Amino acid sequence: MFQLDPDLEAFRQEARKTAERAFRDKAAHWDEKEEFPEENRALLARLGYLGIVIPEAFGGSGAPVIQGTILLEEIARVCFNTAVVAQIAINGPSRAIAVMGNEEQKQRWLPGCARGDIMFAIGISEPGAGSGMTDLVTSATPDGDAIVLNGQKAYCTGGHLASHIFVFARWGKTRGPRGIGALVVERGTMGFEVGQQARKMGGRGMPEAELYFDHCRVPRENVIIAGDPDSTRSFKRLMSSFGPERVGNAAMCLGVAQAAYEAAKAYSQEREQFGRPICEFQGLQWKIADMAVQLHAARLMIYRAATNLVDGFPEPLEAAMAKLYANEMVQRVTNEALQIHGHAGFTRDLPLERMVRDSRGFALGGGTTEILRNTIAAMVYGRAFDQRRS
Repeated sequence: MFQLDPDLEAFRQEARKTAERAFRDKAAHWDEKEEFPEENRALLARLGYLGIVIPEAFGGSGAPVIQGTILLEEIARVCFNTAVVAQIAINGPSRAIAVMGNEEQKQRWLPGCARGDIMFAIGISEPGAGSGMTDLVTSATPDGDAIVLNGQKAYCTGGHLASHIFVFARWGKTRGPRGIGALVVERGTMGFEVGQQARKMGGRGMPEAELYFDHCRVPRENVIIAGDPDSTRSFKRLMSSFGPERVGNAAMCLGVAQAAYEAAKAYSQEREQFGRPICEFQGLQWKIADMAVQLHAARLMIYRAATNLVDGFPEPLEAAMAKLYANEMVQRVTNEALQIHGHAGFTRDLPLERMVRDSRGFALGGGTTEILRNTIAAMVYGRAFDQRRS
């Protein structure tokens, strides 16, 4: 199996012990009650995990992406909702700001992110712009010392709780990827309101919210990258910031699948039918073998993407491939693990049904598996393919 260097392996063991001790017992609670795991977020902050990859100069640990990846894997292995909290902190807007923000912005926001005082969410999707995100219509209009923001965002994970929102918007009267940039909107800004929360199939401890911007005046100093109406440069740079999110998404898939595999393997050795343990039946042996192979392949792809950085972000092709494979792998593995448990796995007395529900959303957020295939094909061919009707 994949061998980490001694320091990273020691960190894995530390993270696993922390997750087992602090997060396992209430994992079902956050799902059942659809309650945000605030106490877990506070603990992550105290342990320094929220700022694990934030540079030391801005209050973080300055750890490499691979260390944050391992942390997410181990947290997701015991509590999906807590892993999502960590994912947004580690691979969300703070990572983009650390790489793309100016010095003043880093000093203003990153120390608070590391301490847990600041909680970011990201506003990209809109009612009419999901996979086709370059159809977004939220507008950013310069006006004196401010940017006037108008529009609506949908399915914003944790948007109702966040203190700051990293918003994608359009500068100028443009279409497609031209003119898309990003800025930070702080909670309490006039013209910014939180709408309804979506009731989800999985990840129910981390709801998603609608966000509304009605002549919302955002200080110019909150602009991370202004949209360029004459080119796609700003959009392409912003899209590169999806690399960490995609690797983190894949790492959480790996953690959930690892837990399902471990549960299925243990159950197959304990459960007896026809007078012997069910692990002695070849049909189930093949299931366990396939699960082990898929986990191994996913881990290699994810760790490779987490250690191969380009301009501060994971190499785009490897990040996309890792997410695509892991998104589909976790659905296969959790489904087979539930099957091995029989009807017991279908009940809410065991975590298998929750793992199946939680794992389904991975293939939707951060780029659907269909969009990822288009993205990978474009990189393989070396040219973009326009999906729009001419």
